Amino acid sequence: MAVQPEQVLEDNLVTQLVTLGYQVAPITDEKSLLANLKQQLEKLNGLKVKLSDNEFKQVLNALSKGSVFEKAKTLRDRLQVNRDDGSALYIQFLADDWHKNQFQVTQQVTVEGRYQNRYDVTILVNGLPLVQIELKRRGLELKEAFNQVNRYQRHSYWASYGLFQYVQTFVISNGVNTKYYANNKNQSFKQTFYWADEENTRYSELTQFADTFLQREQLATLLQKYIVLNETDRILMVMRPYQIYATENIVERVVERNEIAATGQRTENFNGYIWHTTGSGKTLTSFKTAQILTGLSEVHKVVFVVDRKDLDYQTSKEFNGFAKGCVDSTDNTNLLVNQFTDAPVAAGKVNEHRNTKLIVTTIQKLNNAINHKRYLSRMGKLKDKSIVFIFDECHRSQFGDTHQRIISFFNNHQMFGFTGTPIFVDNATSKASRKTTTKDLFDECLHKYTIVDAIKDENVLKFSIEYVGRYKQIGSDLESANEMDIDVEDIDTKELLESSVRLEKITDYIIANHNRKTHSKTFTGMFCVSSIETLVKYYDLFQAKKVAGEHNLRIATIFSYSANEEDPDANGFTTSDIEDEELTIAAEPKAAYSTGNKDSNVHSHSRDKLEQYIGDYNAMFETSYTTKDSKLFYNYYNDISKKVRERKVDILLVVNMFLTGFDSKPLNTLYVDKNLKHHGLIQAFSRTNRILNEQKSQGNIISFRNLKKATDDALTLFSNKDAKETVIMPPYHDFVRLFNEALERMQVIAPDVESVDDLRDEEQELEFVKAFRELIRLKNVLSTFADFDFNDVELDEQGFEDYKSKYLDLYDKVKTDTSKEKVSILEEVDFELELIQRDEVNVRYILQLLALLKGADNDKDYEYQYKSIMQLLGGTPELRSKKELIEQFIQENLNNLSSSEEVMDEFDSFWEQAKVKAVDEICQEESLVSGSFKALVDKMIYTNEEPLREDIVATMEKAPSVLQRKKVIPRLTEKVKSFVSTFYGGM
Repeated sequence: MAVQPEQVLEDNLVTQLVTLGYQVAPITDEKSLLANLKQQLEKLNGLKVKLSDNEFKQVLNALSKGSVFEKAKTLRDRLQVNRDDGSALYIQFLADDWHKNQFQVTQQVTVEGRYQNRYDVTILVNGLPLVQIELKRRGLELKEAFNQVNRYQRHSYWASYGLFQYVQTFVISNGVNTKYYANNKNQSFKQTFYWADEENTRYSELTQFADTFLQREQLATLLQKYIVLNETDRILMVMRPYQIYATENIVERVVERNEIAATGQRTENFNGYIWHTTGSGKTLTSFKTAQILTGLSEVHKVVFVVDRKDLDYQTSKEFNGFAKGCVDSTDNTNLLVNQFTDAPVAAGKVNEHRNTKLIVTTIQKLNNAINHKRYLSRMGKLKDKSIVFIFDECHRSQFGDTHQRIISFFNNHQMFGFTGTPIFVDNATSKASRKTTTKDLFDECLHKYTIVDAIKDENVLKFSIEYVGRYKQIGSDLESANEMDIDVEDIDTKELLESSVRLEKITDYIIANHNRKTHSKTFTGMFCVSSIETLVKYYDLFQAKKVAGEHNLRIATIFSYSANEEDPDANGFTTSDIEDEELTIAAEPKAAYSTGNKDSNVHSHSRDKLEQYIGDYNAMFETSYTTKDSKLFYNYYNDISKKVRERKVDILLVVNMFLTGFDSKPLNTLYVDKNLKHHGLIQAFSRTNRILNEQKSQGNIISFRNLKKATDDALTLFSNKDAKETVIMPPYHDFVRLFNEALERMQVIAPDVESVDDLRDEEQELEFVKAFRELIRLKNVLSTFADFDFNDVELDEQGFEDYKSKYLDLYDKVKTDTSKEKVSILEEVDFELELIQRDEVNVRYILQLLALLKGADNDKDYEYQYKSIMQLLGGTPELRSKKELIEQFIQENLNNLSSSEEVMDEFDSFWEQAKVKAVDEICQEESLVSGSFKALVDKMIYTNEEPLREDIVATMEKAPSVLQRKKVIPRLTEKVKSFVSTFYGGM
C-alpha cells in the first residue's frame, strides 16, 4: 500500500474542519487575506456602513505594530478607528461569546518574505490567522514540521503587515502524532504538547485531535482563556490539557457553590485539591485559575497562598509575569491587610483605592493578619465575604493550627490546594487527633496528573538512579568502597555514616564524576545530606580540596541553624505550626541563643559556620550577605537560588532547603547522603527532572545510601506499582545494548566513515543523519554513567568521532549555503548539536595542544598530535569556524617560534591581525562603515542576541531600497553572525 501523500492529509483535514462548522476561505495570497479580513471584521462588529479604505488602513497600521507578544495584546483589546464622518468606532478582533466569532479554514496561503513560503492549513478567526497547522506525510518525524514552522518565522511570518504573527498556537502533525504549542520562537521541541481527555488519554492521531482540540467552542475557549501572556518574559504560553481540566474543575466548583448559596442552602464540602506531579507547571495552572476566578462577580477576593521560603526571586518573577504587580514579597502584614480591605493607596488620596481582587501572599502573613489584635477590626469586615483561597504546595503549608484559624475566621470561604505529592494515610505522620491527609483538609481530588503521566507525555524526565558505596564491618574497623551492593547494606550506624573516611571518599567520588554527570558543567548539581553537622564536614572537605588544587567546583550552601532545620520536611512530612512571622527560612539571630535553649551552643557553632560559608560566597560573587541581618539573609536565600538557576553555582550543599518547591531547569544531578521517603523522596528527586533541551536526557540521582526500597515504595504510593518501569531509567547494560543495536542500523546506511561521502542523494543523507543522531543520544546517556567505557560498545571512540565529523559536515553543507532558493530536505532536521558540544574544548585548550605540538620530539609525535588537533577542531561545533585560521597559524607561525612558551602570545597577536583583516574585507565587500560594524559586533557580544534588521542597515554606507533589503539583510546578518562566531565564540 502506498504511503499517504501530505496533500491528501491536508485535504482530509480541511474536509473534517468543514464538518465541524468551519467555512472554507478562498485565500491564496496577502491580497485576498486582507480582503477577507476586512469582511470578517465588518461582520464581527456589526457594521452597517462598511469600512472605507482609509478606515481599514488605520486598522492595518495598528495590526502591523509590535512583536508577537504585543500583537497578542492587540488581539484581545479594542481599537479606536476615526471614521471618515468624524465619529469614533471601536473595533474588536475577538468576541467573548464564542458563537459570535467567525471560523474559517484555508490552505496553501503564499507569503513573500525573505523567501516565498506556502503555509499548509490556516485557521482564521474573524479573518486573522490565529492557528497555523503544518503537516508532514506519514512516516516523517514530527520534528520536521516543528523546524519548518521555525523557518517560516525567520523567513516570512513578519512580512508586510505581519498578520501571521497573530498566530496564537501552532499545530504540527504527521497524521499519526499531533502536537500543539504557543507562538514563542525561543522555545524548543520539548515545549510541544499532546492533547488529551480528562483521564489523560492522548489524542495523537490527527482526526482525533481535530475533533476535540479544533472543535470551535474548544478552540475559542483556548484562545480566550488558556493562552497566557507572560509579562515578565514577554512571551505567549499555552496551557496543557491537564492544566485546563484542573482549572475548569475548580472554577466549576466555585460557580456551583455560589449558585447553591444564592438559594439559601448550606454549602459545605465545596473545596478540593489538584494532584499534579512536581514539575508539571502547577504555578501556571493555579494562577490562571485565580485569574479566571477574579472575573466572577460573586467572588470578593482570590487569595493565592505560598510558604515564605517559596516566595523567592524566581517565584515572584513568575507570579508577576502572569498578573503584574500582584506580589508583595515584603514582611509587612499591614500591606496585606490594605490589600484585603482595599485601603487608600496613600494618605490624603481617599478616592484612590487598591481594589486588589487577586492577592498573592505568604501563609505567615495571612496568619498574622487574622491572628493579631491590631488587624482584627479591619479584617473582621471580611468574615462574611466570599473569599477563595488557593494554596500552593499544600502538602507542606496546610497542616497545623493556621489552617484551622483560616477556616474559623472566614465564614464564607472556599479552599483549594495544589500539590505534586498529596498526604495519604500511608505517608502522614501527624498526631492522630489532627486531620492528617490532604483529603481531610481539602475534600476531593478534582484532577490528577501523576509522574507516570508526565513522563509519558515528555513533560518531565525520567530518573537515572545509581547507588554508590558498599560498606562492611570488619572487627571494629569500618571500610568503604566506591561500589554499592545494595543487598548487603544493612549497617546504618551513625559511626559508619559519619566516619571521616566515608565522607572523604564520597567527596572524592563527586569531584571525580561531577563533570561526567553534568556534561562538563553544562548543568548543575545539588547535594543533600543528613544534618548540619555532616554538611559542615562535607563543605570543609570540598574547600580543603579546592585549596589543594584538586577541583575548581563552585560550592555554595545554605541552611537553617535553628531547630526548625532538624524537623525535616524532606525526610517525610512535618507539621510545624506557624505561630507568627518569626518562623523563617533560617532562625532569626536572637532566637537560637537564649540561655534557655539547650542546643544554643550547637546553633551558635552552626551560625558561625554559615557566616563563614556566606563569606566564601561573598568572595566568589562580590556580594555582601550575612546572617546578622534577617533581610540580608533572606536576600542571600534569593540570590543563591538565582545563581543556581543561572549555573553560576556548580553544587549547592543543603540539608532540607531547596528540596521542595525549587525549580531550576539546568539542575540535572542530585547527590544524596540522607534517608528520604514518601513524598519527601519524590520532591527531592524531582529537583532534577525539569525539561530543558536534548542534552538533558534524564535526572541523575547518585545515592550514597540504600534508598531502593524507599524509592519503590514512594513510586507505588504516588502512581502505581508498575511506575518504576516508567519513571526510572534502564540500567547501564541496557543502554550498551541499545547503542550497539543503533550502531548496527546506522552501518546498514553507512558501513564505514568513508561511505558517508558516497551517499547518493539527500534522502540517504537524511537517513544517515537520523541514524547517527540516535547514536549520539544514546552516547549522551551512556556518558553520564560512571562505568562508561568505549570498550563496552562495538564502536571505538575514534570511530565515533570520525562519524561525528561527517555528521557535522552535512550540517555545515545545509546551514552555510545561504544563497540557495530551494530548501533542502535536511533543513527541517534538527541536528541536535547540543548533544555534541564539548564545553571543555575551547581555543585556550587548543593552544595548550599547540604548545605540545611545538614541543614534539619527532615527526611521528608531531603528526599524531597535529591529526588530533584537527579532529578536535572538526568535531567541536564551536571550533569548526576557526579550523582554517588555526591551521594557517600552525603552517605560517608555529615553526618560527623558538619555544612552546611563546605559542599563547604569538597566537593572540595573529588572532588580532586576522580579526582586523576580516573586518576590512567584510566592510570592503559589502560597503559597510567600519566603526558602525565594530559597534554592532560589540552590541551582539554584550546582548548575546542576533542583530536587528535596522542594526544591519545602520552599518551600511548607503541604505538599500525596500526591494534590495530582502536579499541584502539576510546575507549581511549571516556574515556578522559568522564573524562573531569565528572570532569570539568558544575563546
